[in-house]
Amino acid sequence: MNKFEQLGLNPALLKAIEDMGFESPSEVQEKAIPILLQKDTDMVALAQTGTGKTAAFGFPLIQKINAESRQTQGLILSPTRELCLQITNELKNYAKHTPGLHTVAIYGGASITDQAKLIQRGAQIIVATPGRMQDMINRRMVDISKIEYCILDEADEMLNMGFFEDITAILSHTPKEKHTWLFSATMPQEVSTIAKKFMRTPVEITVGNKNQGTANVSHEYYAVNSRDRYSALKRLADANPDIFSVVFCRTKRDTQKVAEQLIEDGYNAAALHGDLSQNQRDLVMKSFRGRQIQMLVATDVAARGIDVDDITHVIHYQLPDEPEIYTHRSGRTGRAGKSGVSMVIMTKSELRKIKSIERIIKQPFEQKEIPDGMEICRVQLYHLANDIKDTKMNHDLDPYLPGIEEVLQDFTKEELIKKVFSVEFTRFFNYYKNSSDLNAKISGSREDSSAGGGDSTRFFINVGSKDDFDWMTLKDFLKATLDLGRDDVFRVDVKESFAFFNTNSEIADRVLSTFENFQHQGRRISVEVSQDGGGGGRSAGRSRKPRGGGDFKPRSGEKRGGGDFKPRGERSGGGDFKSRGERSSGGARSTSDSGGRRRTSKPFEGGGDKAAGKDGSRKKNIESSVNRRKSRRS
Repeated sequence: MNKFEQLGLNPALLKAIEDMGFESPSEVQEKAIPILLQKDTDMVALAQTGTGKTAAFGFPLIQKINAESRQTQGLILSPTRELCLQITNELKNYAKHTPGLHTVAIYGGASITDQAKLIQRGAQIIVATPGRMQDMINRRMVDISKIEYCILDEADEMLNMGFFEDITAILSHTPKEKHTWLFSATMPQEVSTIAKKFMRTPVEITVGNKNQGTANVSHEYYAVNSRDRYSALKRLADANPDIFSVVFCRTKRDTQKVAEQLIEDGYNAAALHGDLSQNQRDLVMKSFRGRQIQMLVATDVAARGIDVDDITHVIHYQLPDEPEIYTHRSGRTGRAGKSGVSMVIMTKSELRKIKSIERIIKQPFEQKEIPDGMEICRVQLYHLANDIKDTKMNHDLDPYLPGIEEVLQDFTKEELIKKVFSVEFTRFFNYYKNSSDLNAKISGSREDSSAGGGDSTRFFINVGSKDDFDWMTLKDFLKATLDLGRDDVFRVDVKESFAFFNTNSEIADRVLSTFENFQHQGRRISVEVSQDGGGGGRSAGRSRKPRGGGDFKPRSGEKRGGGDFKPRGERSGGGDFKSRGERSSGGARSTSDSGGRRRTSKPFEGGGDKAAGKDGSRKKNIESSVNRRKSRRS
């Protein structure tokens, strides 16, 4: 007897389940489906991403819908167009043996009139993003005044994205006697507010603990200096040759920059962020699902709705500002009962964030070290050996074998093996044999330099309260301009016409070089190392010269004057997509300086020349960097 039969599902659904090859319900399905089928009730279900929540509400919804009526009876709200389409396709598969039942997806980026026509033809279930749904309600293109069921899927993500007002407005157009099912991975205050305002004594089910991460994911962190973050990312990728990953960045600019660097260095990578058109997003996701892309670099918002079961690693190139977002990020791996790894590349100042995340997900992090060059070479060497072992024989080569054997007849088996491996491996080995240690040493204390201890540098900046700055807005301005985390700028002290602030000494050169010839709205903003010695900073006179030497790129030998060293990029399929999908995406184009480092334009840099800053005018109302930061996020 199929275990789904014990849940009370009808024969049409059981036939669809059999067609899809489902054998046993997940925990959230076992708990939710019987209750929703047997009772007319509201429900709050807390379960991690990838635990089968769509089927948990989809099966009961389809069974309760009257397929003979063309009236809209069910509304499902989801945070992104990708998830909206995914839910729609799954519901269509569930209802394949339920004649007359139609599901329509409503989302931005597609023709609103075409979507309205599909609804007019008869759609018992509408799956919608909040923004497009609100737009259609305002235009009177859709009527949800008689729906019987409303499902809020990934409710915490929708509220994280700022849809609270849209959701409350949409729900105000629905009948009070409807039943609301709320499915969420975490239970922040905003979700509780929605539940209290629009639900009547809901049944609550929880899979695992509230806000807890999935048990199938192991959590690791790697401490590096901020300047070594990208080099660490490459090493982690090289140490995991079969990696199939999502790399998370905080901003669209960083997402585009990191993706472009990876592509140039020969990795199969692509960017996914809010500046891409719907067609570009579809192309990227199609290539990712087809494994033509091994490293998908994404912002938090753009990655919501990614439902790919085989992701091996989630890499946090930068930690999120809110610890709860980590739960959603790491939930991209370890899906459908499979195991996964969540890796954090962090600086010493972010150790407290790790402790906060541990408390939320109720799982410990393991501190690991970035592998050294010889360890990576060993991994790559054995991976290459296994590739050769698993390669199918190409018998089209048979006519040429006598000639090849004649050329190689003077070599022993051992010599031939060395030569074969040397063809693929020599440049890789030469790059890594003298590689430096990227690991930053972390003390055991939870208090770090961001709290005012450790090795920090104190800076003077020529803006103050006259420029409409207080300590908070100046801190946000500095974080956004320097692209730093919440705890990376500290001890901010704002005076009338100037201010002081501290950062870790390891990024002091970066601070100075960023504000060298820096202009904003025609006003020159300068930063110097403070001479007062406050904050445990280093003495004045620190060199402002940018770091030279650059970072050799092991996978792009041709960029360095010779060679075609791309061991992964040239062997895997679909490589042509990389340059086509990303270079036209509207993201920041990066350039290389003489030292080999890659740079993008600074987000607050003005367009005027130096003379523009000498007119004596002091621009006021420098816009809050909080708003700038929001505009740069997807």
